Amino acid sequence: MALSDITVPVKLKLSALWASVMFCYIYGDLFGFFRRDIVNDVVSGKAGRIGTQGGLLAAAVLMSIPSAMVFLSLVLRPNLNRWLNMGLGLTYTLIILITMPHAWMYYLYLGVVEAILTLLIVWFGWTWPKQETP
Repeated sequence: MALSDITVPVKLKLSALWASVMFCYIYGDLFGFFRRDIVNDVVSGKAGRIGTQGGLLAAAVLMSIPSAMVFLSLVLRPNLNRWLNMGLGLTYTLIILITMPHAWMYYLYLGVVEAILTLLIVWFGWTWPKQETP
């Protein structure tokens, strides 16, 4: 006998992908605090631009968008939802790729996973099922 299965709606797929991306972001940042060089820079106030009010605000804005997309992917109308997911998925893929050079292995690994997840977001947006309008 075959196992039963359900068809997962694209909105749920997109929401789950954004949540997965956020978990990778969070773990990447958390793992960074196991690095002595990062901890020493933060403690000594030498965290560069990211350690300033402006840098932390920029990071907060950058991370609030994928966080909001977990919810927005479920509630937005399909047309806006599709384009927003494709645009933001591609944008965050590029951000990930830009931040990867010269990174530690854990960050490279998470970056590859994040890029795959955000490209899947673009793919599911691109292939969003169509239906005839009445």
